[in-house]
Amino acid sequence: MTARSPQAVLGLVVASVLVAAIFIASRAYSVSTSGLFLPLFLGVVFMAVWTVRACAALDGRPAYGLVTAGLFGLWLLYFWQLLVTAYDVPRVLLPSPLLIVQAMGEGGALLWGDFVQTVLKSVLSGWVLGCGLGFAVAVAIDRLPFLQRGLLPIASLTSTVPLVGVAPIAVMWFGFDWPSKAAVVVLMTFFPMLVSTLAGLKAAGRLERELMHSYAAGYWQTLLGLRLPSALPFIFGALKVNATLALIGAIVAEFFGSPTAGLGFRISTEAAKMHMPLVWGAIVVAALTGSLAYALLVQLERRFAFWHPSVRSR
Repeated sequence: MTARSPQAVLGLVVASVLVAAIFIASRAYSVSTSGLFLPLFLGVVFMAVWTVRACAALDGRPAYGLVTAGLFGLWLLYFWQLLVTAYDVPRVLLPSPLLIVQAMGEGGALLWGDFVQTVLKSVLSGWVLGCGLGFAVAVAIDRLPFLQRGLLPIASLTSTVPLVGVAPIAVMWFGFDWPSKAAVVVLMTFFPMLVSTLAGLKAAGRLERELMHSYAAGYWQTLLGLRLPSALPFIFGALKVNATLALIGAIVAEFFGSPTAGLGFRISTEAAKMHMPLVWGAIVVAALTGSLAYALLVQLERRFAFWHPSVRSR
């Protein structure tokens, strides 16, 4: 593709979006009954592919990558809205993005209460406790090798416990409020952090360890000065995986008992009422939360493990 200036690409993107907006504003469902729909649809698809490729070809700034991803997401939403409108899909089966945004605006207070209940209380507390416990047990196993034969097999059992089996038990033990969901999150995030930290502690090079030993460095000095820094990419990998696991676990656990708030509670109750736009609104809140948490952890990894080859190569 021929290189273009960012200003030219921006102008072409704006022009393409305006043409697409006119197409969808012309009430596409009436056009869909005529023979014009398919040629117009293919024309918009061509514009979408061309604009995304033009943005992806821009070099020089990391922000261009975000612009390309955002434009790709906007085109996906556009075609979702276009096809749902053109073929008059019932909102119970698949609401349009505009209906979902409208439902999120009308139910903003409810969704904020659900966000506080699920994310700030259940997920955050469970994620911190589960990851912290997994890290502490990994260091204990590394320091006391006999625990590898006794504690590690038992810890691995936590990764095989089915969520649908343990969630009702957690509700019976800790009640309907957020502590029972946090307990499920602790169970789901413990083992990934344990295994990743153990693998990271073994990743330090033999020569570096022997050099530390030659300087009479003890276990804790070697751990803090060499092995934990080498394990940072593994630890951040577990934190990123656990961020999404924790959100899924808390939402599913709320299906088995919850007070009158929570993303899982909202999805189950609104689905029973066939109020699907708000159901999709709760799903959007969960998806955005998981994506933002993942992006935040990626930035923290680049800040604290910038020197590691696995991070420098990105």
